[in-house]
Amino acid sequence: MNTNTFAPAYNPDEGIAVEPLQAGGSVAVVGAGAFGGWTALYLLRSGFTVTLIDAWGPGNSRSSSGDETRVIRSTYGNNKFYFDLNVRALQLWKEHEQQWKTRLFQNKGVLWFCYSEHTPLVDDSIPYAQACGMPYEKLSVAELEKRYPIVNTTDLHHAYFDAHGGCLRAREACQAVVKSFISEGGTYIQALAKPGKKEGGRLKEVQLTNGDSVIADRFIFACGSWLGFLFPEVLGNLITCTKQEVYYFGVPASKAVSFEKFPVWVDVDGTNFYYGIPGNNYRGFKIGVDERGESFNPSTGDRTYNTTVLQKAKRFITHRFPDLKDAPLVENRVCPYENSPDGNFLFDQHPEVANLYFLGGGSGHGFKHGPALGERISRIISGSGKIPPFFLLARQ
Repeated sequence: MNTNTFAPAYNPDEGIAVEPLQAGGSVAVVGAGAFGGWTALYLLRSGFTVTLIDAWGPGNSRSSSGDETRVIRSTYGNNKFYFDLNVRALQLWKEHEQQWKTRLFQNKGVLWFCYSEHTPLVDDSIPYAQACGMPYEKLSVAELEKRYPIVNTTDLHHAYFDAHGGCLRAREACQAVVKSFISEGGTYIQALAKPGKKEGGRLKEVQLTNGDSVIADRFIFACGSWLGFLFPEVLGNLITCTKQEVYYFGVPASKAVSFEKFPVWVDVDGTNFYYGIPGNNYRGFKIGVDERGESFNPSTGDRTYNTTVLQKAKRFITHRFPDLKDAPLVENRVCPYENSPDGNFLFDQHPEVANLYFLGGGSGHGFKHGPALGERISRIISGSGKIPPFFLLARQ
């Protein structure tokens, strides 16, 4: 991930305030993924009447949140905002695990493979990690080889190990959030929702494919990769969807335990940024391709792999993990990325519809932030917070 276009400096007193919604007001949230589900839950806890709507259900296979696992890591280069957002998210993930008695966070740690003496993406995060009591451990090539003998280190300068990161049970988490939302008094509807009648520059309702409509005071469209397709006139050039491929390889039986217990890892090569998540309920050794893929329609796009992308990934994984030279592909998935131009998230009002909001722009790093972002959005809607300038449609 290129963090150079992120806004590293953020003054919490800066930002845009919106017309506050009074307690008891109604909100309709469209999209029950990582952003929409957590936002609906926190709005409900803030005293609002909330309806959550999703076309195919939380954690469905078309969504960006529908795979087995997602990485949670704080490493963001010189970007304190997202580092702090992740720290808060990690706290909330742990709290909800206890509350729901469901294991969602796997504290496997995150291992960063660094090619050069200086790796800004990692190095610039170190002061934040130390200040939060979450220091990284630097590993020389010799130490890396001793601790993780399954890794080929010939082209690496060193590695960093973040003991506080790991992965999240993605699909299970989305479903757990919606389950809690319903149990706490929220209304969940499975249907496709589209903007309905507008009066006086405000949206009156969303129309559902089941023939019903939902009336609310505020509407938040948090529908991930579908945002640009639903609002092409506003978001068509801002939120784009790409096909990101994920593969599960079968490991040799003699090394199964070594691969299963391996940390989450990120290869900081500056181009592909391959990453991996071992231990996916014994489904295989997962490798993800972070280099942006081809344009993709999340509703109609086919989920089979691109042969060229797969072969390139195979060459890499054979190089980095030689024991996987003949590893079979046992599964493949597609994770649609909803990309913003600069990698920052999006939360803003429709320029012509005052009570309609967009929430998205996960850009491949959004899932882990879900609870902290939902908490922040609920505060903005209630009037106790402001929209960060780099979340706006017109980036500052």
